[in-house]
Amino acid sequence: MKRREFITMLGNAAAAWPLAARAQEPGRTYRLGGLFPSPREAPQNVAMFEELRRSGFIEGQNLTIDWHEYGQRVELVSKFAAELVKARVDVIAAGGDFGIRAAQQATATIPILGFTDDMIGSRLVDSLARPGGNTTGISLLATELDGKRQEILIEAVPGLRRMAALADADTTSQRQLQALQDAARARGAELSVHRVAKADEIAPAIDTAKASNAAALNVLASPLLFANRQVIIERAGTLRLPAIYQWPEVAEQGGFIGYGPRIVQLFRDLARQLVKTLRGTKPADLPVEQPTKFELVINLQTAKALGHEVPAGLVLRADKVIE
Repeated sequence: MKRREFITMLGNAAAAWPLAARAQEPGRTYRLGGLFPSPREAPQNVAMFEELRRSGFIEGQNLTIDWHEYGQRVELVSKFAAELVKARVDVIAAGGDFGIRAAQQATATIPILGFTDDMIGSRLVDSLARPGGNTTGISLLATELDGKRQEILIEAVPGLRRMAALADADTTSQRQLQALQDAARARGAELSVHRVAKADEIAPAIDTAKASNAAALNVLASPLLFANRQVIIERAGTLRLPAIYQWPEVAEQGGFIGYGPRIVQLFRDLARQLVKTLRGTKPADLPVEQPTKFELVINLQTAKALGHEVPAGLVLRADKVIE
């Protein structure tokens, strides 16, 4: 081997050494804090852990996961966030506005990777390209997609004149609700809004929507509503009320229609950001990501149980049809 080639090869190898060291420091155990409404065994969380494992961060070997599920107990979120800071985790992964804001109030230095409906609208970051501070993550385009789901639902129920939206009082703004009502009116439909703040308010709200002669239900983006999706699916089924949901997976679990990005894939994307953060990248240098792929899933079994026939044109446009 020529001397010049040897020196070049040695230089390239030396340049790679710091990167390898950053990827996994020998003997170090990294600590990930989780602050989510969902349990750690939820499919999206499992997908996130699998992605971390593929990148060399393996629980029980060089990774400890300190998971706090707050579910509907939003009053405990601040306490859980403080516990994660006290435990000196290397990064906090937080879901929903409640979780992210509690983490931000608990620490200005520990990196926070957030997963929520609208990072900008909720003022959790300065901008998508330059989030600033110690927070970045995934922003779900919730406002735009709630409107798109409403359009799909109007198409799915021909001749729709009255419809309802089930909204999380702590997530969906009055301005967004007004925009949905205006858009429905432009399509010849009246939209009644039914806001809930707790899990036990969901079923009565759906009952009220049905009593108001709503013929379809738009379940707006919300961690609370997603966590209680089975309650919504069952109640809507009992009342024979066609409903559309935030995630395609919900239609696969028995909902009528689901439209949006796949939550499992987004948690894999969040894991990639976690890997970069664990390797030393600052959140301020990681742009907030948004979904780019959306799926329409229609459950014709549920439609049949509801006594509803979905227009053929919409069925043909679906990415997946459950028969």
